[in-house]
Amino acid sequence: MKHIRERAILIARPTPGVRARAVAWPSVPARWLPLLAAAIALCGGPIRVADAQITPGGGLGGGGIGQPGPGGRPSGAALPDEPPTTSEKPDAAVKKAMKAAEKALEKAKALEVDAAATSNPDKKARDMERVGDQYSIALDAFTEALSNKADIVEAWDQVGYIHLRLGAYREAIDDYNHTLTLKPELMEAIEHRAEAYLAVDHLDEVRIAYMDLYNHTPDLAAQLMAVMQKWLAEHQADSHGLRSSEIDAFAKWLNERDGIAKQTASLPH
Repeated sequence: MKHIRERAILIARPTPGVRARAVAWPSVPARWLPLLAAAIALCGGPIRVADAQITPGGGLGGGGIGQPGPGGRPSGAALPDEPPTTSEKPDAAVKKAMKAAEKALEKAKALEVDAAATSNPDKKARDMERVGDQYSIALDAFTEALSNKADIVEAWDQVGYIHLRLGAYREAIDDYNHTLTLKPELMEAIEHRAEAYLAVDHLDEVRIAYMDLYNHTPDLAAQLMAVMQKWLAEHQADSHGLRSSEIDAFAKWLNERDGIAKQTASLPH
């Protein structure tokens, strides 16, 4: 399965007369470099991601700030401006990347529906392989858009969704954190992040998210309730390393909340 392209990128336009900062990424998988750069751009000015070198383990080397990088140059030293990787204007590049990403994402979702509907194991396997390919295409394209404009809510939200579907739960949590920093009221992102939290057994965060959804968007709270109940059934059969006391406490809380939700739903509106 393809992953995010490794490349040096420039986030935002440099201020005239001001050099971009050179930032080295020690021990970070290269495929996440564009998203990390976009995330940092949300918090500061123009940032240059450069001087990164692939290590045998697949991460990025080059030393910390002030440490010698490639060619003996301190990795914190400013670098001369590099030519842009594309001749397109940033706005045009963003629109093009977003269009390609959304097209691939829709294809992936349609293929997932087909795979779920078929009883032929060979066709299911082929469909799921194509699902992965389309998700990877969409991930690359959304990342391209974010490398040109780091504050696109829709792009962060959809990258989070793709990571969630691919089982990259911690990456999904990080993506949704960025989404909700930009748009705190996006309840769908809260629900999806809660699913990712649940997958890594962060039960306190799941409880908080459920109550937020229950008070604002009951339909999404019901959606999360179904996911939590499935998680509970699986962990009651196999604890997956969690203490039984944690599972029991979550089960008690979940049953209480389910009862309250059903009672509330039965009341006349």
